Amino acid sequence: MHTRPTTDPDAGAGAGRGTPLAARVTAWLNDPEDPYWSRPAPTAAQRRNDVLATLGFLLVALLASVLVHSYAGLAEGDEPWRLYLSTVLIVVPLALRRRYPLLVVVASSALFLGLTYASPTAAMTLPFQGAYFAALYAAVAWSRDRQALWVAMSVVVGTMGLWLLGAFTVTNAYADFLTGLGEVDGPLPQLPSYAVFTLLVNAVYFGGAVLAGRASWRAALQQHRLAAQAQRIREQSAEIARRAVVDERMRIARELHDVVAHHVSVIGIQAGAARKVLDRDPAAATTALRTIEASSRTAVGEMRQLLGVLRAEGEEGAPGSGGGTSAAARRPDPGLADIAALARRHADNGLAVDVRTVEAVPGDLDSIPPALGLSAFRCAQESLSNVIRHSTATAASVTLRTGCGPDGPWFELEVLDDGSPRRGTAGTGFGLQGLRERVRLHGGEAEIGPRSGRPGWRVRTRCPLPPGGSGGDAPDAAVGATSGTTSGTTSGTTDRILRGSEA
Repeated sequence: MHTRPTTDPDAGAGAGRGTPLAARVTAWLNDPEDPYWSRPAPTAAQRRNDVLATLGFLLVALLASVLVHSYAGLAEGDEPWRLYLSTVLIVVPLALRRRYPLLVVVASSALFLGLTYASPTAAMTLPFQGAYFAALYAAVAWSRDRQALWVAMSVVVGTMGLWLLGAFTVTNAYADFLTGLGEVDGPLPQLPSYAVFTLLVNAVYFGGAVLAGRASWRAALQQHRLAAQAQRIREQSAEIARRAVVDERMRIARELHDVVAHHVSVIGIQAGAARKVLDRDPAAATTALRTIEASSRTAVGEMRQLLGVLRAEGEEGAPGSGGGTSAAARRPDPGLADIAALARRHADNGLAVDVRTVEAVPGDLDSIPPALGLSAFRCAQESLSNVIRHSTATAASVTLRTGCGPDGPWFELEVLDDGSPRRGTAGTGFGLQGLRERVRLHGGEAEIGPRSGRPGWRVRTRCPLPPGGSGGDAPDAAVGATSGTTSGTTSGTTDRILRGSEA
């Protein structure tokens, strides 16, 4: 878990509870990248294991005390019960070393000093020294308040240092010990050599416990970071999946809107025309009804195609299709080549549509990616449907352009009309919003609004093309305008667009 300070962490580290030295030591005991991380408390299983491990270690320590008593005897003034009681007292606190690390290290330090005088024999045994080392290690490894740890360790180390200094100077305990050993003929004086040796042993003892504890604490921190990183990855994966679903739903919504809005608007207009001429011109009414029939069939086919794709993505082998997909589902998505047919359908419904192509290099339109071609077709479809629904215009133009600018090659679609807004036909705006979203998906931009200086409405979309595409080999070449009406013919996609729009 994390705890955050209520004040500036840089100011709080060196003020109030500690000096700059204390702040540096606390930062070293912690981690500079995450100084406020707190190691989680031990689990119930860990606490249970601590008790069991302490009981096992206590049995080993008592056995060692019995063996020492048997082969080395007791120190002068020591007694057997003191030896065994001291061993028990120094080991028992280890059962709580991870639950209350600071209390255990303080209590173990006090016991270490007191029991050294109570039973010198116990103080010289390895289990006695090992128990105190374990208390020091657990304090550094498991303490959750690192500043309190710094204070406790300072007190412990300082007390031990003063105790050693007093043993060498005030009480002359070590001097008496060396006197009992007798004179030694060595290269250095006996007492200073023993003092340096004792200092080095204690430095390794306490330093080793601190370093081992810090390594354990940092290992737990690293494990916490890895777990947090794994959790973030899981959350990001879930978010990516959710966004993919949302994007797919938006795409489906745009497709359905384009299909339904276009064909329903045509059906509505033709139905109104048929109603008006039904009595006086049955032939015209019949033509309008045929157009309604064709538009409805086309709308149903396109929706079936779209829903068939969704069904194929959701389950393998849709029922009733023999394990495969229907003919509508196998039909390719519309593209640039289908704009001519779109223009022809609008012409049959009373809106003359002039399709033009302007290519920087002949054949540029053949290299338009299919996804961009689909978006261009849907943009043209939405724009022409809006002309029928919201404008008095009887003619419109669709221009497909390619070129190359400072940012690389581009493809542009422009739809123009010269009509006035039809009263009482305001839409929801979802169609234009979907059009802009389609263009943004390809990294392009859309300009939608009234034409400047003349009546009518203008929709212009421009999307970048991959490098080396349209116009990429001849950025300074003159734009070759292959301009024509729906009766012209060229090569490639241009030829299909113009040939398909012949009346």
